[in-house]
Amino acid sequence: MHTFHRAVLGLLAVACASLVAVGAVSADQLDVKFSLDWKFEGPAAAYLLAVDKGYFAEEGLDVTIDTGQGSLEAIPRVASGVYQFGFADINSLIKFHDKNPDVGIKGILMVYDAPPFAIVTLASTGIETPKDLEGRILGAPAPDGAYAQWKAFVKENGIDASKVTIDNVGFPVREPMLVAGQVDAITGFSFSSFLNLKSKGVAPEDIRVFLMSDYGLELYGNTVIVNPEFAAENPDAVSGFVRAIIRGWQDTVADPAAAVKHVLERNLVAREPVELERLEMSIADNVNTAYVQEHGFGSVDLARLASSIEQIGVTYEFSGTPPAPEDVFTNEYLPAAAERMLQ
Repeated sequence: MHTFHRAVLGLLAVACASLVAVGAVSADQLDVKFSLDWKFEGPAAAYLLAVDKGYFAEEGLDVTIDTGQGSLEAIPRVASGVYQFGFADINSLIKFHDKNPDVGIKGILMVYDAPPFAIVTLASTGIETPKDLEGRILGAPAPDGAYAQWKAFVKENGIDASKVTIDNVGFPVREPMLVAGQVDAITGFSFSSFLNLKSKGVAPEDIRVFLMSDYGLELYGNTVIVNPEFAAENPDAVSGFVRAIIRGWQDTVADPAAAVKHVLERNLVAREPVELERLEMSIADNVNTAYVQEHGFGSVDLARLASSIEQIGVTYEFSGTPPAPEDVFTNEYLPAAAERMLQ
């Protein structure tokens, strides 16, 4: 693990945007760092709101929030101990556990009950079902989180993968190539690709989004993760961190238009209508699902998580026995379900 830690610390030498908690901070508050998965965009509103409204401070925490470069980055940041908390794709965490079984990082608050993994196409292509991808070209960046689920998506929808041509395109050209007709469909995060296509002049009614969670995938999405050593030494702080984020999401779901302003204060190039729509799509498709409305925000169904680990095995070869659901997520820091309901 020493080599791993050195590599991580080298990675962390790269500067990233950061946010320090505002307002008066008492001397006895605990300093913690939280790594997001991406930039300060619409879906980050809940965390920034929790800072500005003092929800973390009320839990005795002085929280610094940093941006990220993708759902993978938070995992090594938290594993190194440089960050106490992170926001990461649980499917990537499951694979990380397979390669690093002794690290012990767990998810503690499920945010994306349904992941934003999607296949996106245009009405002009005539693709109306996943099976219609046969005989077509799929633009898919190799590191894309949605493309990582392709084999499982193929299996669940009876697609003959040999009849689909995969074009390994770059992230910046993915949507432009779809608009130009150079590919027939793309993989991506639903809200990002949808909004990118709108920005290219495509009418919303001409965009078709196939959420993989609607087509057989049991997978969860991004979860808040915690460094295990920190959690062992500061269990009350972990519970407080979770409570503050839950309050942030409750406020955000209740009034997305007010919540997104906390993003705009940090991201001066962001456009309010775009980030509000991105946030509202994320709430509707990924956060406030039917399961969450019934059981409360933040928990997981361990049986479903077990099924999702089996589905990951379709696209990923585990080096040994796959991790158990309890190895990658715990509900122990969550308050009662009644305190986790969203509007």
